[in-house]
Amino acid sequence: MTIVSIHEYELADDATPAAFEAAVAEAESRNLFDLPGLSEYWFLKGIKGARVDQYTAVWQYESRAAWRQLWGPVDDPKPKAEYPEPWLEWEDELLAPVLSEDPDEIRFSSYRTLEEL
Repeated sequence: MTIVSIHEYELADDATPAAFEAAVAEAESRNLFDLPGLSEYWFLKGIKGARVDQYTAVWQYESRAAWRQLWGPVDDPKPKAEYPEPWLEWEDELLAPVLSEDPDEIRFSSYRTLEEL
């Protein structure tokens, strides 16, 4: 069962799009998104609608088991202290300085694909 998570990022008032995009590039250069079971990811920038000039990430996991291994079960998620070290570097070192709120408090949703219902 494929799992997809959508993370919505709100930039801080003093953060620029270039700063966010530089954080993503730095994370990629350090392979911080090379997590077990994470099969693909995309960063998106809003061009129309309510999220113009805001960013979203789409994270695709190969299975629900892989997603659970990283983040814990839906009804009992892992505490931040148990997140993978590369993810903590991404959130705390690179992402936090450009967001309007704590990276662990962003709006997000996780889904399973319909073909597997």
